[in-house]
Amino acid sequence: MNTTVAEAELPPFKPLPMLPPRTVAEKRADGSWLVSNAYELGPMHRSIAHLLEQRAAEHPERNLIAQREIGPDLKTGAWRFMTYGEANSRANQVAQALLDRGMGADDGIMILSANSIEHMVMMLGAMKARVPVAPVSVAYSLFSSDHGKLKHVFNQVKPKMVFADHGPMFAKALTALALEGVEVVTVVPAPGLEQTSYASLFDTNVGPAVAASVEAIDHATVAKYLFTSGSTGMPKGVIQTHGMMCATIAAGETQRAEPPDPNEIPEGLEWMPWNHISAGNISFNGNLNAGGTVYLDAGKPVPGLFDETIRNLREVSPLVFGSAPIAFTMLCDAMEKDATLRASFFKKMKYVGYGGATLSQDIYERFQALAIAETGQRLGFTTMYGATETQGVTTVSWLTTRVGLIGLPVPGVTLKLVPNGQKLEVRAKGPTITPGYLNRPDLTEAAFDEEGFYKLGDAAKFVDESDPNQGLVFDGRVTEDFKLSSGTWVSVGTLRTDVLAAATPLLTDAVIAGQDKDYIGLLAWPSIPTARHIAGLAVDVPAAEVLAHPAVVDFVRTAFRAHNKAAGGSSGRIARVILLTEPPSIDGHEITDKGYVNQRATLDRRAALVTALYTAQPGEGVIVV
Repeated sequence: MNTTVAEAELPPFKPLPMLPPRTVAEKRADGSWLVSNAYELGPMHRSIAHLLEQRAAEHPERNLIAQREIGPDLKTGAWRFMTYGEANSRANQVAQALLDRGMGADDGIMILSANSIEHMVMMLGAMKARVPVAPVSVAYSLFSSDHGKLKHVFNQVKPKMVFADHGPMFAKALTALALEGVEVVTVVPAPGLEQTSYASLFDTNVGPAVAASVEAIDHATVAKYLFTSGSTGMPKGVIQTHGMMCATIAAGETQRAEPPDPNEIPEGLEWMPWNHISAGNISFNGNLNAGGTVYLDAGKPVPGLFDETIRNLREVSPLVFGSAPIAFTMLCDAMEKDATLRASFFKKMKYVGYGGATLSQDIYERFQALAIAETGQRLGFTTMYGATETQGVTTVSWLTTRVGLIGLPVPGVTLKLVPNGQKLEVRAKGPTITPGYLNRPDLTEAAFDEEGFYKLGDAAKFVDESDPNQGLVFDGRVTEDFKLSSGTWVSVGTLRTDVLAAATPLLTDAVIAGQDKDYIGLLAWPSIPTARHIAGLAVDVPAAEVLAHPAVVDFVRTAFRAHNKAAGGSSGRIARVILLTEPPSIDGHEITDKGYVNQRATLDRRAALVTALYTAQPGEGVIVV
């Protein structure tokens, strides 16, 4: 890490309990690179089901999971817990109930519900019975008008059972499905549907069939089907084996610099949904491996819902906190105003992690200022890069002041970086990679190259090719970058991070327009509360009126004029901006349920606004920088 004068004046980092990077990198004659970790992958658990049984035997009375009670008004109350012993016992009962129904590897359970204790029990029970479980984005059930993606997933999985914890909430989604021959299980019954009560699954005596089923599980056994976000079409069902998940755990253990403290019970706070690898595989399984307690957070990093996260962070002090970059923005806003919250957050914190998008330098610096004020030290930022098909394939496991790194391959994984235009396309091979897609051999064949490397569709570049240990930097989607009419390439991923930092704290997300045009334009989502504050307007003033206020327009114009002065050439300068009032559309494939915006889908869906950015005489709502 290069140290500047300013860097030397800052307090030191809290030590990061991970081994320093050791990389093997080879450049081939065709310009491609093979990059791998010099640390050999350590021993792997046999399966997640075996890991659960091991931890339940070691500390049966320790809490595995916590969730706030939800009242009739859907407001959250006190925490309720389930121990490792209880979870293992309940999972055995569910497994027996599934086996009694004759269910097995050729069947499936589709879970419509958000993260919950009951969701966890169904998932672990299905694993023990070797019945693949398919947790589905809640957005497909609750925020979709046509349930198109939900029906698509249902038709792909062909489940023998569908679980929805709160029947009335999911009733509309359930009635949209062809449920003939499918058993519906609910905790709170849905009106007008034939269904089985969740509680009745435990009216069974666990026999030797469960132990026999668990004994038959190996690394090739399918544990889950996780569906891609569907941002480029309908979601694809990605096969998740026990071996994939156990390899991810083993990679983390291999990079550990010191053994865990047996007297320290890790606590984590999780809002991200279990239908994604980040929370459903990496975080949940990592917590299980650590013998920790995961607190389920009903909050989300969106206005109004983040208050629940703040409430939880006053009571739960995690050892590690990971989330999307937007959550760090909102967290900094809150901690800068609340010293009590800041104290609780940093009380036990060892390091933090982000994923899904690049963290802006502005947020990094604000966070470190808070860490220094509370602890006298800076905290390391880690990140893991991967996809539903790969788990995490790279990680930043060392202390660095640079944001935007995706790190280096985790132990056991080899990256192939292949020249593609002006970029290096990322491909990966290793035990964390999926064997393929559910019922789609055509997609499976197309996803892998001739050497068996999975093609992620992203680009990366070395910080320094002569010193690979400095890591790789995310270089955008191969298919997202474009040329201006001048022939100048625009790196969308890098520019998006820069523009959000330039207009902080007003802008929360943006897409970049300008393919074959003379200049770059933005379609940007603002924080309406921030815009109201800038304009000095009351909360009842409509959003459109707020965004048209001269003070807001001037804020945007001033921010991007300053940005443009430092941008260098036309590839970084912003000429026009439209502030959006309509949120990203799930049905329109503009956004995933984790809050990540799809560039291409948004530009296609909002083509009329893109046209407005490039009319000779800009109309109402177009801010000319």
